[in-house]
Parts: sequence; structure tokens; C-alpha cells
Amino acid sequence: MSKIIEKVTQAVEPVITAHGCELVDAEYVKEQGQNYLRLYLDRQPGGIDLQTISELTEPVSNLLDEIKPDPFPEPYVLEMSSPGLERPIKTAKDWERAKGAFIHVGLYQKIAGSKTFEGILVDYDDDQLTLAVKQGSQERQIDIPRKKLAQIRFAVEL
Repeated sequence: MSKIIEKVTQAVEPVITAHGCELVDAEYVKEQGQNYLRLYLDRQPGGIDLQTISELTEPVSNLLDEIKPDPFPEPYVLEMSSPGLERPIKTAKDWERAKGAFIHVGLYQKIAGSKTFEGILVDYDDDQLTLAVKQGSQERQIDIPRKKLAQIRFAVEL
């Protein structure tokens, strides 16, 4: 599957970038007997709109048809969409955008009695991240080793 995503990314990223957008994630999955190629696009600032996705669908589809040899073992459905407000933080660009943003962190092991935290990403490096979290009316910073991260995503603060 990763070779398929690699070939797809190489083929479609230039046209997506030329439209001022970014390919933030791609997946090739089988669900209920049907294969899906999902491309998640974004544009900064403000996000991507339906009009832009519509304009990109045909050129991207045509590029996928031109990949030789055909990397797809079976027919698939192409889906292109926004990654959503609460998308996972995966790439270096995502980490850059997340700094100063409200995020959700899920852990493999408890830290300070909890396996989940939401707060502002204050800082990060290869070993850990620092999160500003609220507890009641108090705010404190917590350091989280990256090796304990089970998931990390942008979050909507309510």
C-alpha cells in the first residue's frame, strides 16, 4: 500500500501545489469490498473549499490514469476532501502549524494520571512536546515524551 501512496503522491502533488494547495494525507483502503483512494487537501490560510476540490478532481484523476505501470491492483473510487478541523498532526508542516494551536493528545501510558490531554502546543522537538493545559482556572505546562504519543491531532476548543 505504501508504494501505491508514494506513486500517487509523486504524480499528483505538482498539480495540487500549482493550485496553491497541499496534499496533507493520502490513503488507499478497502472497505466493504470496495477500494478507495482518499486524498486530503488543504490550503493556508483559511482551508480548502468545495470549488477548489471540484476543479482539481478531473486533472488529478487524469494523472492517476497516466501512471505507468498502473499501481492499482483493482478498480478504486477516488475521494478528495478537506482533512477536517480535527485532523491528525503528521507532517513537519502540520507540527509547525500546530505550534500555538489547540490540540488533542492521546497517550500509550498515563502521565500525571491521564492518558489524554487537550491544550495549546507550546513547543516541541524530536524527544518531547510541551502542552499548556487548563485545570479549572489554573493553567500549567506538561512535558510529554513523543514516544508515549498514541495520537495527536488538531482540536476545536469549546
